[in-house]
Amino acid sequence: MTSTVLIGGSCDPRFGAVRANFERNFTHDNEVGAAVAVWVDGDLVVNLWGGYADAKRRRPWRENTLASIFSGSKGLTSTCLHLLADRGEIDLQAPVAQYWPEFAQAGKSDITVAMVLGHRSGVIAPRTRLHWSEVTDWDRVCDALAASEPWWKPGTAQGYHMVAFGFVLGEVVRRVTGRTIGQYLRTEIAEPMGIDVHIGLPASEHHRCAEMINKPHIRDVLANGGAPGHPTSLDEHPMAGLSAAMGFVPDDELGSNDITTWRIAEFPGTNAHVSALGLATFYNGLAQEKVLGREQLERVRVSQGAFDPDVVLGPRVADHGWGLGYMLNQRGVAGPNLRSFGHGGSGGSYGFVDLEHRIGYGYVMNYFDATKCNADPRTTALSDEVYRVLGAL
Repeated sequence: MTSTVLIGGSCDPRFGAVRANFERNFTHDNEVGAAVAVWVDGDLVVNLWGGYADAKRRRPWRENTLASIFSGSKGLTSTCLHLLADRGEIDLQAPVAQYWPEFAQAGKSDITVAMVLGHRSGVIAPRTRLHWSEVTDWDRVCDALAASEPWWKPGTAQGYHMVAFGFVLGEVVRRVTGRTIGQYLRTEIAEPMGIDVHIGLPASEHHRCAEMINKPHIRDVLANGGAPGHPTSLDEHPMAGLSAAMGFVPDDELGSNDITTWRIAEFPGTNAHVSALGLATFYNGLAQEKVLGREQLERVRVSQGAFDPDVVLGPRVADHGWGLGYMLNQRGVAGPNLRSFGHGGSGGSYGFVDLEHRIGYGYVMNYFDATKCNADPRTTALSDEVYRVLGAL
């Protein structure tokens, strides 16, 4: 436990309790390095960072330190799809195969883009597991997904598309625009708005990356849970869905063996790197309606299946619902507005937008808590204080 920690940045005096709780995360909740940023009604009211970016506590966390947000990447990826839809370049209710004809193989011709965004397509992994050394070949991965049958009848169940989400949607973006989703994010959103978010991080920026601490390896998580090897069906074992989706987490293997290649590669569902200010500014762009129009924003947060049991994660994690690509705050685990939306990342990071209160929020850290995602106490302690100041809590 750390007795004192140097906190950098700025905080509007009205939000002093956010700073106090941010400091408390270090002294009472094992925080090593972290940052939080909050925009309210177009004003940057909180921009704090502190602690260390490495396990040896030699490299101070800075304003521009980048953290991996794992599944928080899905919020960035989903926004790219919604931007294309808002511009009339794709129809989210159209089949994926309309844009990627090869995807229609093996009973997938009727799977829509919206089904993938809502984790209801059944395409959670290829039927044959790929080796981690193969996964930087984008075409190889997409060919495997295109050739494989869905794991359940599309549209009939919900199951978290842990990694396949990014490849399927990323290939749609590539077929429509001729650009990878990382390039599209950069040229259409990040660079025009000066936002420090990345899918596919240039090697020149790797020196800014925080070292993830206490992160378990996927193979160990599966082994400890008694999961089988790559299953042949969801009926094979109670953890078959999780084993299939997590077994197709080649970026975890790649990151363990070649961190540089992993950071450079594009895994649009799982390996975005962002600063807290970048993540908050990204969601502020939604709050200010600078990225998507209001009509599209309302479509984003239409519930897809409410709290249906998740055949990959199981019902025990249903503390949120799914919109079209985002976690919906339907049970109020991330503030009082049940209509806010965003995405958490395994380990504890979280970013969200609240359209009613015009909040853009981002929290990132490097001490990994494998039991938390969008309702990590470290981040809810901060966002709750924002709402308290606004009189909403």
